[in-house]
Amino acid sequence: MQDNAPQIAFAPCSCGLGPEGLHRRRFLAGAAGLGVAGMLPACTSAPLAAGPAGDGLIDVHHHHIPPFYLEAYRDRIAGARGGAISPAWLSWSPEKAIAAMDASNVATAVLSLTTPGVWFGDRVAAARTARQVNEYAADLGRRFKGRFGLFAALPLPDQEASLREIEYSLDVLKADGIGLMTSYGDKWLGNPDYDAVFAELNRRGAVVFVHPTAPLCCRNLMPDVVPVVAEIPQDTARAITNMLFTGTFVRYRRIRFIFTHAGGNTPMIIGRMRQYGPANLAALAPLGIEGELRRHHFDLAGTANRPAVAAITSIVPVSQILMGSDNPFVPLAETAQDLTTLGLSPADLRAIRRDNALALLPGLAAR
Repeated sequence: MQDNAPQIAFAPCSCGLGPEGLHRRRFLAGAAGLGVAGMLPACTSAPLAAGPAGDGLIDVHHHHIPPFYLEAYRDRIAGARGGAISPAWLSWSPEKAIAAMDASNVATAVLSLTTPGVWFGDRVAAARTARQVNEYAADLGRRFKGRFGLFAALPLPDQEASLREIEYSLDVLKADGIGLMTSYGDKWLGNPDYDAVFAELNRRGAVVFVHPTAPLCCRNLMPDVVPVVAEIPQDTARAITNMLFTGTFVRYRRIRFIFTHAGGNTPMIIGRMRQYGPANLAALAPLGIEGELRRHHFDLAGTANRPAVAAITSIVPVSQILMGSDNPFVPLAETAQDLTTLGLSPADLRAIRRDNALALLPGLAAR
């Protein structure tokens, strides 16, 4: 989620869409007035042609913005982003999402709610909003057959309500997995307060999509730097470190996690985890730090560029990497095109764009 970050592309341009169209999309999705959309060299990459049936891309990091959610929590959303809401929040619709998908040959997008989620301190309101958000997304999946999957929102830190929502979302709505934030308040996902929820997700062997947020402690550390620049990638690293050091990955072996944005800052601090980790790190991470991370998945939302991909592929194999766009906050066309500039083999590119997601989320093939 990078709705306040400058939209500087790593790809040459979005071939097939035309530079003018892509510049306009960047402007609408990014912070207005940054003036960076025109900083693009000539296009040199091949266009993304619409392939035959069954070849469409799968976007596992694709946000929906239910209108009732925006209306009810607009002030909360603005507060979590330094007081401003980007145009992407205000202009989203399922029809625009489908149009963006069609323009980049994306067959299916898995919907999730972005930060700040549904928890604002009121248990009743959080449970009600999570249910409404999940039913809204499930209805989109029925209306637009085959186009949308769902990572269902939970009203954490309320564990009892979250357990009810897990049951309803997975058993009734047939969600593809569960979406969590990296932290709630100032408690990260390795906190024992979440053990009952993780035990149930583990029992089910669920896929859990972990999206970063800016924790309460750190939203205004640098008034001149919006949280999405520094705090969003760091909170993914905090959550992963916390889960490693608390043995969460070991206790809940059957959960398959997806961490966004190529793991955030995690690749940069693995050495420090090893050097300064707890004395019993070998017991907490019996496969080693890299071995524990290789069991999980990472999407490339906002990170489909050579430095980020070099970092994450130094830790995990291509089989654990997924396409994620962060649409509508980062236009889907950017990620779809940027993937073609990474020098990947055709087999690796297909794996990231489609096959890995189907292996992890086989229910998408039946939609």
